[in-house]
Order: sequence, then C-alpha cells, then structure tokens
Amino acid sequence: MKEGKLMKVCHSMTQNCEKHTDRDLAQQWNSIDWYKVRSTVNRLQIRIAKATKEENWNLVKRLSYLLTHSRSAKLLAIRIVTQNRGKRTPGIDGEIWNSASAKMQAVLSLTDKNYCAKPLRRIYILKPGKKTKRPISIPTMYDRAMQALYGLALQPIAETTADPRSFGFRLFRSAQDASEYAFTCLGRKTSSTWILEGDIKGCFDNINHEWLKEHIPMDKSILTQFLKSGFVFDNSLFSTDRGTPQGGLISPILANMTLDGIEHILNVRFPKMKMHFIRYADDFLVIIPTAETANEAKEIIREFLAIKGLELSEEKTVITNINDGFDFLGYNFRKYKGKLLIKPSKKSIKLITDKIRDKTRKARAWSQDELIKVLNPTIRGWVNYHRHNSAKETFQKLDSYLWTVTWKWGKRRHSNKGHKWIASKYWHVEGKRNWVFKTEENTLIQFSENSIRRHSYPKLNANPYLDRKYFLERKERMRRQTPWVQTNLFYFAVPPKNG
Repeated sequence: MKEGKLMKVCHSMTQNCEKHTDRDLAQQWNSIDWYKVRSTVNRLQIRIAKATKEENWNLVKRLSYLLTHSRSAKLLAIRIVTQNRGKRTPGIDGEIWNSASAKMQAVLSLTDKNYCAKPLRRIYILKPGKKTKRPISIPTMYDRAMQALYGLALQPIAETTADPRSFGFRLFRSAQDASEYAFTCLGRKTSSTWILEGDIKGCFDNINHEWLKEHIPMDKSILTQFLKSGFVFDNSLFSTDRGTPQGGLISPILANMTLDGIEHILNVRFPKMKMHFIRYADDFLVIIPTAETANEAKEIIREFLAIKGLELSEEKTVITNINDGFDFLGYNFRKYKGKLLIKPSKKSIKLITDKIRDKTRKARAWSQDELIKVLNPTIRGWVNYHRHNSAKETFQKLDSYLWTVTWKWGKRRHSNKGHKWIASKYWHVEGKRNWVFKTEENTLIQFSENSIRRHSYPKLNANPYLDRKYFLERKERMRRQTPWVQTNLFYFAVPPKNG
C-alpha cells in the first residue's frame, strides 16, 4: 500500500523472482501435463498426415491453422527451444528463457498477429577436419519458438510427401539406416557397380525463395518472415535474398521438402533399370549399372536442382566403381574380391583421433577422473555410430592409440617418476585385462569393448505419424540393444507413450 492506493506490480521493489505474477506463471508452467500436451498435438499431426496422404490440401490448411493456434502446440514449441542444445545461445536481442515464469510468459505472447522476425545473429564455425568455415545464423528465442510452432504443422506434411529413401533430418531415421540400405543395394554379386556420389553446393544457403513460397504448404506471410529476416555480422545488417538459415529449427524441413522428388524423376527416367537412389540431407548416392547412365543421371539431377536455385558441387560430385570404393556419411564402402565391406572412413578415423588428442592435451592439469569423464562420451558416440559395420580391426587400432595418448598424459604429469610408478598409479587389473585406465569412480571405456552387431533399416514407406506403433516398437527394440539409441528422436517427434 502507498498513500492508501494499491501499488502496481511494475513499481514493486520485490525481486523479480518473488513477484506474485512471476510465481503464478511459474506455477502454471510447472503444473503442465506434458503427456496430455504431446497427445493433443500428435492427434492433430496425425490428421494432417492423413489429409496430406489423401491430397486434401484445404483440410491440411485448416488443420495446420488449428494446430499453430492451439495452446498445446505453443507450450510444446516453447519446450522444444528451451530444452535443445542451443537453449543458452541468445540471438541479437540477448534474451534467453531460463526460468519457468519466462517460459510461460513466452507461451502467452506467442502469436502470428503482426509477427515480424528479427535479424539473425551470424557466426562462422570451422567445418570438421577442414580450414573452411560454415555460416551459422542464430534466431532470437521468440523466432525459434515460432519456427518450432510452424514446424510442428509442417513436419507431418514433409514426412508424408518425402522420398522413401531419404534418411537425413527424418523422424526415426538415421545415417545407420542409410548405410544399411546402401549395403543391401550393393552387397549382391549381381548388384550395380557404378555409383554417382552427389553433393549439393551450399544447399541451405542457395534455395530459391520464390520456389519455397510457391510450393511449401504453410502461411506465406510467416514463411516470408523466416526467409527474409536478414542477419547481423560485425554490427552490419545484411539482407537474405535466398536460402534458409543454417541454425533455424525449420530449415532442415524446408531443405528436405526442396530436394524431395529426385528419386521419382530417376525412377521415371530409368523404369526398368537396376537403379537405386539414397539421400541423406544434401548428400546422395545413385547406384546404377554403367558409367554412361551415371552421367545421364547426373544431368537429370542438375536440371532438377537448377529450378530450385541449387547446383551440384563439381569437386564432390564424382562417379566411382564399387571395386575402387567410396566414402559416404563417414563410412567407406568397397568390394574386396567381390565381397562388400563397410568400414569407418579414413577421414572419420582421423577426426576421432584428433578429437581424443586435443582433449587429452587440454587435460594436462586435470585429474584422471576429469579426463575419463571427457573422453568416455566421445568414444561412446563414435563407437555407436560405427558398431554395425566391419569395424573390429579399427576399434583395436584405436584402443592402441588411446593407450598411447593416455600414457603420454601420465608421463607429462609425472616427468620425474619412473614408468612402473606411473603405470601402477593410473592403470589397474580388471578381470582378464591388466591395463585398465581407471579410478575408484570411473573407468575409461575401450573401443573394442563394444561388440559388432547388425543394423536393420526401417520400412521405407512407413510414416511415423500413420505407422506409430511400428516405429515405437522399433525404437524400443533398439533401446534394449544399447542404452544409447542410434536413431536420434528428432525434436518434432512427439508420440504419446502408449503408441
């Protein structure tokens, strides 16, 4: 009370986190039934997928509007952007939503009325194993939430219209699925032997905006805001006349929908030929009987991409024979005396050894426990990516390399001690192994500890929204095989627990 009148909240001297309004908003957020929210959103997504399959585009439009204006979808969109890896990375406004009240306030303010996207914050990061840099554009939290909201409606359409053999940025699909399907296409004695390895030059940065606005089934004004927001670099504002920003939540969906259709035109052009098409994001393979037809397929794809403002990379688009081998998604495919083997590529091996070496060098002053905690996730992730291929020999070589770098680490920490003292301090006996790098709390895992096991790709024509039971059972089956699921659940996958 002040002079007999109630004070406004904005004039209160109480700390922000203690205000009644903030406590009420936080209580609303913390009391949300997320299972009910996911179920509500998923039911609408299923209806959108069914309408898309029936090509009832008027119904698709109405259901998409209903979804993007529903409270459940807004709640889920805010949860997506506040739980992903970039949740602590702000846009140009410096704002992040790290409290329950801020998240709930964002839900209440999320609307398409008078929506105007803010410019993106542009940064450049090194490409893995290269000296060149990749541009990353970071939207504000509010713009990320809007992209997530409209992505929830666009994802079922994209999944229903997608090429069956597209595996990148897809729900319940992975690079392992792509490699296993490639093995199926190349592994037989009668399989086609020529491969067109394709790569699209600057795919995300060069997609034609006019094509997107004409063919992407979503609100045109909102899509225009996503595409034309511009970006800020070195305190200068630049316009965006083409492409979708790398870093935007909706960009992978737009890129996939742009590239869908290549498989269809190749099937039409080569109807009775033993031809297979595999795509993962902007990398693709065309497996075909002869080098001449591979060149013909290359020109067909070039014409398809030109309409959408894209072109093939001349350096990375090559035609090879399976007996000479080729690299795809970090795997090396090659036939040895008629037998196809998939191994980790030399580039992938170099990346993991460089990463282990760099982390060990940074850990010169760290304790053994800290070093093990840093190395284990790196080793585990690489092993899970390659464990379904012929990688046993590679795992053993990497174990030797791992011993070498940890031994150098121990010698550097204790340069005045003898070899026996260092060995007894950091390495111990465990079971049948005499050299186990461990402490009382943690043990450094070995590459070769993990057994090689086969991987199976999903049904090519299965739809995550229309065949949910199949995909959820497959995901559960893979989870039982390993605690780290190889098929990452994309951030728009929101199936109810009961399938």
